[in-house]
Amino acid sequence: MADEYNDANILTLTDEDGKECSFEVIAEREIEGITYYALLPLEDNEDGEYVLLKLEEDEDGEEILVSVDDDDEFDRVSDIFEDEVFSDIDYDENSDK
Repeated sequence: MADEYNDANILTLTDEDGKECSFEVIAEREIEGITYYALLPLEDNEDGEYVLLKLEEDEDGEEILVSVDDDDEFDRVSDIFEDEVFSDIDYDENSDK
């Protein structure tokens, strides 16, 4: 995936099929020397689910964002994002505290 910064919090990514999609950057964390991004798709995302991508270099030394394909890595990183970034969001407004 190629990436282009349009705005401070908006990325336009081009997938391997050449389709462009816009995302809002909702979080960025460096974990064990790798930078990960939680991105919220701005189109076709009725469920409000985010995408988890990591920063790598391609063969030309250009920075690119790629999907996290390893299940263990994905689970570990998504748990960190859930705990550190999204833990202060109250998903159940009717819960007793």
